[in-house]
Amino acid sequence: MHFVTGGAFNGKSQWVKEYYKLNETPHQWISVYGGELPNLWTEKEAIYQQPFMVFDGIESVFKVWVQKYDVSDIRDMWRSFIDSWNEWEQNDPQRIVVIIGTDFSKGIVPLQALDRKWRDVTGWAYQDTVSVAERVEIVWYGIARQIK
Repeated sequence: MHFVTGGAFNGKSQWVKEYYKLNETPHQWISVYGGELPNLWTEKEAIYQQPFMVFDGIESVFKVWVQKYDVSDIRDMWRSFIDSWNEWEQNDPQRIVVIIGTDFSKGIVPLQALDRKWRDVTGWAYQDTVSVAERVEIVWYGIARQIK
């Protein structure tokens, strides 16, 4: 699993496309900016036939989840997601999972409690992702730095 993070509009998606030569590589790019993850257990076999999976915009999922669930449930749900995809990836050496998430932890502390919860949950989820990922990249202004 490869986790790519960095500031908003700093070139994360473009970097992933160029690094993995996705214009030449069969892949499934799933944008979750709508705030929902696909249901893995019913859809994985039918939809996810490509050996290369990209999940883009995961911070949006947490924004939706903090309005519906408590923090411990969100962490459990996210851990289940990354564990299932990590297992999917490990079952075939040709498979790669890339997760892209925006880092918005630097700067002003949000005034609204729900926005603070979103920021906190996103940070914890990113920590959980990093603990599973084999590789982690930070992209700022189109320049990537590998930190794991």
